[in-house]
Amino acid sequence: MKIGIVSNEFPPNVYGGAGVHVEYLTREMAAVNNGENQVKVLCFGNQKLDGNLSVHGINAEYNHPVKDEKHKKFLDTVLKDVVMAGSISDIDVVHCHTWYSHFAGLLIKQLHQVPLVLTTHSLEPHRPWKAEQLGTAYFGSSWIEKTAYENADGVVAVSEAMKKDVHDLYKVPFEKIKVIHNGIDLKQYQKNMNKEILDKYKIDRAEPYILFLGRITRQKGIIHLVNAVKYIKPGHQIVLCAGAPDTKEIAAEMEGAVAKVRGESKNKIIWIPEMVPKADAIALYSQASLFVCPSVYEPFGIINLEAMACETPVVAAKVGGIPEVVVPGETGLLVPIKIKGGNDCEPETPDKFAKDLAEAINSIKDSPEKLKQMGQKSRQRVVDYFSWTSIAEKTIDFYRELIKK
Repeated sequence: MKIGIVSNEFPPNVYGGAGVHVEYLTREMAAVNNGENQVKVLCFGNQKLDGNLSVHGINAEYNHPVKDEKHKKFLDTVLKDVVMAGSISDIDVVHCHTWYSHFAGLLIKQLHQVPLVLTTHSLEPHRPWKAEQLGTAYFGSSWIEKTAYENADGVVAVSEAMKKDVHDLYKVPFEKIKVIHNGIDLKQYQKNMNKEILDKYKIDRAEPYILFLGRITRQKGIIHLVNAVKYIKPGHQIVLCAGAPDTKEIAAEMEGAVAKVRGESKNKIIWIPEMVPKADAIALYSQASLFVCPSVYEPFGIINLEAMACETPVVAAKVGGIPEVVVPGETGLLVPIKIKGGNDCEPETPDKFAKDLAEAINSIKDSPEKLKQMGQKSRQRVVDYFSWTSIAEKTIDFYRELIKK
């Protein structure tokens, strides 16, 4: 089979779960049955790779005339998608990841008369804060996404929750939707107790710590965790690996929240304002007492798999696909959250959510034996259910079904 993959992200340009997904999925698909399939990746950037897994980065540029500077990112995406549509040939199926690639997928489907597959990593109507980045172009990204789902031959949902969302929002028939969870590289993500990484980031070796790792965005709920710190009992450092803010406004909000809580809490707060290298992240996961995922929207949450693979239990918001990963009382704890109606996508009672996060953390953070047992069960759950090899095989089987139809 000749598989076309279209994505905004591909290494080294990876900043979210979709990019991680594409990186590992393509690698594993290219290896299935001793490399009998050809995987052709189109992505944003200048990447270039030849072989059974080929990669072609698209770096088309144009100085778009706009009345609103926020529209440039949207128009730049559409331009790259048009170039992508003319840059691929000889494929049996095209598989797109996130709205950034959907316009390209729509064109490729028509130009090459092949099935169009979409993986649901997130959905624009559930991410209203994107309007902060795109302005009214947010309506453009939403329209492209809606049109793509209406024309898709098959949809991969990364969780049962996303399957329901795709059906409810875009009326995609359930028989067109296949749930295939995200996965993890079990050889790469495993316990690493390298203490020098702690020194590198000025984390005290002698005191346990609670970890957050992710982007500064509304979706990841980082502000709610920062606001929870003042309710967390003393005795743990709070390590925030939080970089790549979506906007200047949320960056300033984060700075203000951290400064405020430093004056309110006895816990030492270590803010690492960057996206740390993968090897460092693995060591940080491995040595943390707890990993906290306060997301207000999370279709799946690869980040939780990464922590669990490193034998670290997770305290996470009970949203989206997270309950399909974290088993309460066994691999961590889930914190209930009620999201506002409409387009806010924020907790109805933010302070209560912050307090509930802290309460869950406090209930287990000082129980080393319990944390150890949860960590071991976390690793075993990841081994049992979230291998990339099986995910690649399931995806290829889905392609075969669609091509046959």
